Amino acid sequence: MELKGQYSRRNFLKVSGLLAGFMAIPFSVKAFYQDVKQYLVPKKNVSRLTLSINKKSHTLYVDTRTTLLDLFREQLNLTGSKKGCDHGQCGACTIHINGERALSCLTLAAMAQGKEITTIEGLANGDELHPMQKAFIECDGFQCGYCTPGQIMSAVACVKEGHTGSVEEIKEYMSGNLCRCGAYNGIVQSIQKVAAHETV
Repeated sequence: MELKGQYSRRNFLKVSGLLAGFMAIPFSVKAFYQDVKQYLVPKKNVSRLTLSINKKSHTLYVDTRTTLLDLFREQLNLTGSKKGCDHGQCGACTIHINGERALSCLTLAAMAQGKEITTIEGLANGDELHPMQKAFIECDGFQCGYCTPGQIMSAVACVKEGHTGSVEEIKEYMSGNLCRCGAYNGIVQSIQKVAAHETV
């Protein structure tokens, strides 16, 4: 029996054909995308790493291209180190490797085996804040706080390495750490306070 108007058998077949065609497109596009991806993007090369982070040993399977910053944030839930520029220019991701400051966004995780890594989470002694953390609070060394973990890690290294002879020396040593809020005076005061009264 022939249906009348817009509900005819012919219209039904046309619409069904169009719908079937549209449903086929995503699968073909996805298959094409996968083919292109396999051709252009190299497969992940995963390595087994054992890293000492904040005095704890972690054994992980990691893409050899993974940076320490991405490892901290995505696999270990250590989100204190911030991803600012991801190009080593802002200092928000500063950590310590064997006691020396390093930019975790530029350091491959595979290069850190056998080294002692310290992030901002490992700076305090349990519930007791590190003297530099206390000084940042007391001297208003931060505003929004985004750059603060990296600032503190660099500040600790600044004191430890003896670069606190003058305000100019402190500013020069800390120049790799940017603060968009402009809390530089408080940061310098924090470093001076720790250098004068504490051993880091």
